[in-house]
Amino acid sequence: MPDFFKDIPPITFEGPETGNEFAFRHYNPDQVVMGKTLKDHLRFSAAYWHSFAWPGGDPFGGQTFERPWFGDTMALAKRKADVAFDMFQRLGMPFFCFHDADMRPEGRDFAENARNLEEMVEYFAEKMEATGVKLLWGTANLFSHRRFMAGAATNPDPEVFAFSAATIKTCMDATIKLGGENYVLWGGREGYETLLNTDLGRERQQTGRMLQMVVDYKHKTGFKGAILIEPKPQEPTKHQYDYDVATVYGFLKEFGLEGEVQVNLEQGHAILAGHSFEHELAMARELGILGSIDMNRNDYQSGWDTDQFPNNVPEVALAYYEVLKAGGFTSGGTNFDAKLRRQSLDAKDLILAHIGGMDTCAAGFKAAAALLENGALEEMRNARYAGWDTDFGKTLMTSDLSEIEALTRQKGINPKPRSGRQERLENLVSRYA
Repeated sequence: MPDFFKDIPPITFEGPETGNEFAFRHYNPDQVVMGKTLKDHLRFSAAYWHSFAWPGGDPFGGQTFERPWFGDTMALAKRKADVAFDMFQRLGMPFFCFHDADMRPEGRDFAENARNLEEMVEYFAEKMEATGVKLLWGTANLFSHRRFMAGAATNPDPEVFAFSAATIKTCMDATIKLGGENYVLWGGREGYETLLNTDLGRERQQTGRMLQMVVDYKHKTGFKGAILIEPKPQEPTKHQYDYDVATVYGFLKEFGLEGEVQVNLEQGHAILAGHSFEHELAMARELGILGSIDMNRNDYQSGWDTDQFPNNVPEVALAYYEVLKAGGFTSGGTNFDAKLRRQSLDAKDLILAHIGGMDTCAAGFKAAAALLENGALEEMRNARYAGWDTDFGKTLMTSDLSEIEALTRQKGINPKPRSGRQERLENLVSRYA
């Protein structure tokens, strides 16, 4: 075993009263809630990129982390995998997620990238077999290399489109070989910097075609997992085409893919889009496209995606409430798309960050489950709309404007406002969260 985490014991559940910071206070993987264990409900996953590939830079400064696996050789890539799976085991993390560029060194061309990825997939398969850790989802990094500076699917150069499509295929193959349960598409540079050099219609058609090819390849290979789009409104581009859930759904409808593709939702991206996380989850639930989540948080004073570990139980509770209302995860789960602060240099920081995130999610999930089982929130919500279940309400939904005008005159309808009882509902939620 590698020695990066050598002084850190396996993390176990000790309960809320423990003084041991290297223990779970709220996450007991074997605790049964609403008929399933927390482990099976939450389906925690670690992000390979933030935990093991990110160097600790920001827009104003470069690398702050010095990791013994940093470098561009296959030997170092395998050393990175050794450390990663060691961390997964110590945390009891059942899943992980990856980009291809996280796993392999960058090659001189596509063929070398593919060979490097294939070799690392074989190595990962051995690690997964030995540890029991599974792959929640894989994806392709189509945004970091300079070739993608003008996008991947949306690029004005058809050669970049071809390189991107070929890369997606290799990443789907890797995901399938590793038993991945989903495949994610995040269009970090599928947008524009300026409209002056952008053909919106052409780029939209290119993106739609790429997504159709992904779905076709899923069926060709017999992949049983979900294809997921991860919405984000901007950053690094000025405007990103998959802005939010509603935008993505309109796009899917346009290309006839609303029954084929779901969404992977991130808390930080929802905030950037001007929404709450629960808004995006509720919208996806109502549209039937909720697949998986990336759990993190943003710094509300910053105007960018800070990808911090979650620590706000009430926020997390509202998010999981929507997940539970959707019936819970099937192939999806809770991926910690979160990274250390660039001043947090130590191995212990990485473990403690995940412990805190897992505990926060467990506490929020249990609060959400208790609130849903109580039923009072749904009862009051249903009561607010009860009039629509009456004969009068049903009649309105099948009438035209002229008929409704006549009905309004006949009945002398003159409605009076009714309280929305927001504070009462907030108090109810606070009793649980």
